[in-house]
Amino acid sequence: MTQLNDAHLPPVSTPAISTWQPLRQRVFRMLWIATVVSNVGSWMSDVGVNWSMLTLSADPLDIALVQAASSLPMFLFALPSGVMADIVDRRKYLLFSQLWMFIAAAGLTVLSFTGHVTPTVLLAAAFLLSVGSAMSSPPFQAIVPDLVSKAELGPAVALNSLGVNISRAIGPALGGFLLSLAGPWMVFLLNALSVLGVAWVLWRWKPALGVQRLPPEHFFSAVRAGVRYVHAAPVLRNVLIRTVAFFVFASAGWALLPLVARRELGLGPAGYGIMLACIGLGAVSGAILLPRLRQRLNADQLMVAASLMFALTMLALAFVRHFWLLNLFEFFTGFAWIAVLSTLNLGAQRSAARWVKARALAVYLTVFFGSMTAGSAIWGQIASHFNTATSLCVATVGMLLASATVLRWKLEKDPNLNLDTSGQIADDARETIPNERGPVLVSWEYRIDPQSANDFLQAVHELRRVRRRAGAISWAVYEDIDQPGLYIETFLMGSWVEHLRLQERHTMNDHLLQSRVLAFHQGATPPAIRYLVAPVC
Repeated sequence: MTQLNDAHLPPVSTPAISTWQPLRQRVFRMLWIATVVSNVGSWMSDVGVNWSMLTLSADPLDIALVQAASSLPMFLFALPSGVMADIVDRRKYLLFSQLWMFIAAAGLTVLSFTGHVTPTVLLAAAFLLSVGSAMSSPPFQAIVPDLVSKAELGPAVALNSLGVNISRAIGPALGGFLLSLAGPWMVFLLNALSVLGVAWVLWRWKPALGVQRLPPEHFFSAVRAGVRYVHAAPVLRNVLIRTVAFFVFASAGWALLPLVARRELGLGPAGYGIMLACIGLGAVSGAILLPRLRQRLNADQLMVAASLMFALTMLALAFVRHFWLLNLFEFFTGFAWIAVLSTLNLGAQRSAARWVKARALAVYLTVFFGSMTAGSAIWGQIASHFNTATSLCVATVGMLLASATVLRWKLEKDPNLNLDTSGQIADDARETIPNERGPVLVSWEYRIDPQSANDFLQAVHELRRVRRRAGAISWAVYEDIDQPGLYIETFLMGSWVEHLRLQERHTMNDHLLQSRVLAFHQGATPPAIRYLVAPVC
């Protein structure tokens, strides 16, 4: 996406918003509570799956593959899910994803109760449950702006992260206790039941229906539009690069934690649950303190500080073998994890326009979980060939080096970016043109003072990403040889309906860039605009 430098934007004064204010919104509050309960069930199930694998296999690679199986579906299906969430009813799609997870969890419960669980079954179950998460995560994140005001978005994202980590503090400890008391089938059963609360809230929610002026996008064209948007969005690209730089190495801490707990510390399921609960408590503390930290540190400073803290805790996981001392370090693991996760998530939210939000967030999730999947497999292989401490040390060094990405790819690029729809581009009145006609060549003719030509060209090139992001296949600007000072901007749209969508997708930031270009135009009339449509054969 094209964005302005700070010098071109007026300062924005944002009133302080309480961390808890989004909970005043009834639907957000109910959904938040239901997802906390559901996430408690998910964390209990994760403990059950990891511990069951530890009892069935001693190979470090098998243990690490549980993390890989849980992360891979996000890599494979998050983007298709984001596309679906942008082109179909998000509420119905979310209900379908909850049904999927209930069936997968219930099936694992039956297999566990009847004694038919094997390493392959556990990996398949982890994969299928994560498919459900991959389906639900993009639309869940995309509906947050529909549930709270724009000013409440930051606190709402932080509250969602807080909810995840409250469940992380409760779920593992409760799961470890139930594992000792009743066995894995009980935690799998409670996970299945926990999904029903989210489904109930979604069933009762009646979102406001927007006016659909244009036909919905087709699936594959919507995928292409999402990829184009990411390619033309510098802030979002920076978020994705920083995501890879952190999570490829941070995945070692998660993938090898069960191995350290079982082999190095000799813990049972209850002890392993306590370790995960300490991580969750650290994350809860971090989420509560984040608003104050953000007043003192910008996003880039917070990311670097949290990365260094996480690297230190991975070293502790490699060498500290005192249970409670290691749990103290795991507390700071959770603290650093929530700081990084909420910072990157908020960056992805704010760098995506509403029309493509689910797709953009899906790309972020794809990169996030793809990094976790690849990292888990890598660190599991290293631990299998050498040892756990070596794998964690290599990951620590990698994270320290990856922190240097802040020098090139900054999250604080254009903090005043406004991606609300501008509403200032009128509908095109050419209703006789069929939507499928195309390609469409659009040209804008500007008359520019030759002395201002260089400044104009610099400004008009900022529009390139605006056009490409909203669907243009190609873009160029030319000067008329016979009429010096006459510049023609051209861009090609795939069809007439894509041209209409470009108008609908015009944001306030786009309008500001367009105004800068129009300020160079001379003459009493606006720039001439022409539409050339390919003839019908």
